[in-house]
Amino acid sequence: MVSVGTTATTATLIDGACYSQVVYESEASQMAYAIFTLSIFVTILVIFFFCYGRILIVVRRQSSVISGYIASGLNSSQVQSHELQSSVVKTMVLVCALHAVTWTPVFVYLLLAILDSKFTSIDSSYYVLLFISLLYFCINPFIYATKFDPVNRALLGLIPCKTMSIQPRPPAEIFNE
Repeated sequence: MVSVGTTATTATLIDGACYSQVVYESEASQMAYAIFTLSIFVTILVIFFFCYGRILIVVRRQSSVISGYIASGLNSSQVQSHELQSSVVKTMVLVCALHAVTWTPVFVYLLLAILDSKFTSIDSSYYVLLFISLLYFCINPFIYATKFDPVNRALLGLIPCKTMSIQPRPPAEIFNE
């Protein structure tokens, strides 16, 4: 979000304190950075919807091809296809909602900081909001692990659950030793 170029060009020294990302050379550069910051947020959401949309299109296409081979009735492959479609949609909604909920506050704060000329420092509330937004990266894998069936199955396949069958020896063998 914050680049070195922006930090270096917007840094200034006021009353012996260094402030960065709050003093812009012109109103145009300030507005350009605000638009750039907002475009990052929107671009990420567009990428989410595009990628998940493509996944959903492929799943539906595979579902229609499979159903073309089946004469009638709902079979297990159609049920699995429907469950996969449902899983993709649930995962997409959760990931996009989590992104919006965790990142919107920090982006709004940054936009207010960029557009408000009286704003002279980034205070502790920014770091709290940044911490909340970074929680997205911690929570996101758990959404995929619990809600997206292909990932869930792959992760379960990685867990070595070997059941050891211990069969008791007959008492005669124990005493004959």
